[in-house]
Amino acid sequence: MQTDEPQSKNLGFWRVVAASVLGKSHEKIKQLCQDAHHWELLSEGVLVAAVADGAGSASLGKIGAIVASQTAVETIRLQYGEIASSGDVNAEDNQKWQLLLANALEAAKKAVEEEAIACKVTPRELATTLIIVVATPNLIAAVQVGDGVAVGCDRAGNIIALTAPQRGEYVNETIFLVSPNALENIQVNVWRGVVANIAMLSDGLQMLALEMSGGKPHAPFFFPMFKFVANVTDERDAQEQLVAFLRSERISTRTDDDLTLLLATIVN
Repeated sequence: MQTDEPQSKNLGFWRVVAASVLGKSHEKIKQLCQDAHHWELLSEGVLVAAVADGAGSASLGKIGAIVASQTAVETIRLQYGEIASSGDVNAEDNQKWQLLLANALEAAKKAVEEEAIACKVTPRELATTLIIVVATPNLIAAVQVGDGVAVGCDRAGNIIALTAPQRGEYVNETIFLVSPNALENIQVNVWRGVVANIAMLSDGLQMLALEMSGGKPHAPFFFPMFKFVANVTDERDAQEQLVAFLRSERISTRTDDDLTLLLATIVN
């Protein structure tokens, strides 16, 4: 799927609407949107999605975000067949999901580093965060390097924090995929239950999406988003509405950063 353009499409079990938009701070300095997203639907209704936020201080952060998100999804697509062929993908075996996501992160990191060599710059110039989610109707596996967040929601309306913003040693320090030891302390979360919705977002939306105290998912932000994607009837209109929301005064008065929001719902 295209990484930067808004998307909305029904694919098997899933309906997905996603967009990355340029923040005002980057617009002022005539910088491109540094966010990227990528997603695919695999066999048996398996959704694979990635959201990446290139560092604003990195000269090629946008390229790093695109390379990382695309490589992560493509790696899972290539390796998922081995999991599916080994038996029930929903079996109580978390190791295979942890390995799958770890492999995707490692492949994304390597791809970004190789791109840096091709561009004749240091990997730091392609610095990016990365969130990866693999979801079936009965399971969500997620991993994250850096800030941003991924959440799930079950059929009973319970919102589950799949990931949490990952910070460095100092205040406001973000860990990037190319940071030293970035892959040594990753947390893989495998949640099992009846999946209804998924949301993934870059850090530009964190102030609206997370509670100030504790950093838990803020339900009043997510429930209207999930209702929106569940009621999509026209793909083009859904794309326009999502972009309009991300560019609205409600959002722009709270953040001037680039914004990515990926929403997915199970289609009955």
